[in-house]
Amino acid sequence: MVESNEADEAAYDKTIVSPTPLDPIIAAETLREVKRIFDDQGIVFWLGSGTCLGCIRENRFIPWDDEMDTASVIGMHDLDEKTVYRIANVFKEHGFYPRIRNNTRYMHVGLIKNGIRTDWTCHHIIDGGAVEFPGVKLPLHIFTQPMEVEFIGQKFLVPNPPEEYLELKYGPEWRTPKGPGFESDVVMQIGLSDNLSRWDKFQRALSMGMFPRATSGVKIFDRDGQLVSGAEVTVAGLGRSKTDKYGVARFYVPNEATYAMVIRYEGHQEVLYEEWLTPNTNYTYRPGPIVTPEQHYKAGVRAMALSRE
Repeated sequence: MVESNEADEAAYDKTIVSPTPLDPIIAAETLREVKRIFDDQGIVFWLGSGTCLGCIRENRFIPWDDEMDTASVIGMHDLDEKTVYRIANVFKEHGFYPRIRNNTRYMHVGLIKNGIRTDWTCHHIIDGGAVEFPGVKLPLHIFTQPMEVEFIGQKFLVPNPPEEYLELKYGPEWRTPKGPGFESDVVMQIGLSDNLSRWDKFQRALSMGMFPRATSGVKIFDRDGQLVSGAEVTVAGLGRSKTDKYGVARFYVPNEATYAMVIRYEGHQEVLYEEWLTPNTNYTYRPGPIVTPEQHYKAGVRAMALSRE
């Protein structure tokens, strides 16, 4: 187990709730150290998500990105769960604070140092593939022999071919920079059941039909503090529902994990890209402040915005 304290937890939560764009110099120094530790421990890893996108499309960190992304696959390249925990402790010995979350899709290790978060996503193999947050299905062949590329003055690995990976993650227009707001495109291309196993789909059908009290729910308020009926709530990879006359939408959560959500009603849409959801739990949603494009650039989308009832 990796021990933590309140200061570590607060520093980690700040990178999620109040993200700021990476300082490219500090980010590069940190990523080189992350690589050095992985290499010393014999861990095969590659750049993922926005870090891979920046590397391949622009040969730099994306200006508005607020964390760095690395990945591996459990069950490939001699990686197992025990090793993931061991490596997290190695990072702690080097001054990083590691936070580990394990669910059916992946083990997520968040590494904090110098105020910068590096995510190490260790995918579980599911139905012959992998699932990347917020629910993107990926074939294993792109991870079998990762491709070596030059980035920040060193050699890094990326999925192979990287173009296939980036199109699966960001869509066919991944070569065109979109800036903050890309999250909606990513979330809305995910199927409504992509984060569910066959058993989960059966459980969802039961809970949404015969046993609605076994579901989670979110109560939607508008900017005037009024409950909204008919609002559309999408939880990426889990399903879509609408609020009832009491402003409550029910949805099935198979296990405690981070999910992306989209809240829509007349004249309003908001993406909540990282929400920690728990089965059989009720939440409250209130709209975030209206922001300018410049403010969005600096702060990104809201995360951990729901409150528990």
